[in-house]
Amino acid sequence: MKDLIRTFDDFPKIVKFILALPVLDIVWAIYRLCRSIDKKNTLGIVLAILMLIFCPVIFWLVDIITILVSDKVLWID
Repeated sequence: MKDLIRTFDDFPKIVKFILALPVLDIVWAIYRLCRSIDKKNTLGIVLAILMLIFCPVIFWLVDIITILVSDKVLWID
């Protein structure tokens, strides 16, 4: 799991941006779930599952903005 998280963190900014586009943003929701599972963060796990189900249509814009500004995906960890 740590290797997956490290791989996503090491992606170039353009790849992160492409993965944040509306249809592909599900990848970042799975990334958030993996991060929360790795850190044993129960609240993060619940929120990530809810995001997988309800928010992929909405959260892609937040992902694009945070990737462009800070080169990382916003999450509560």
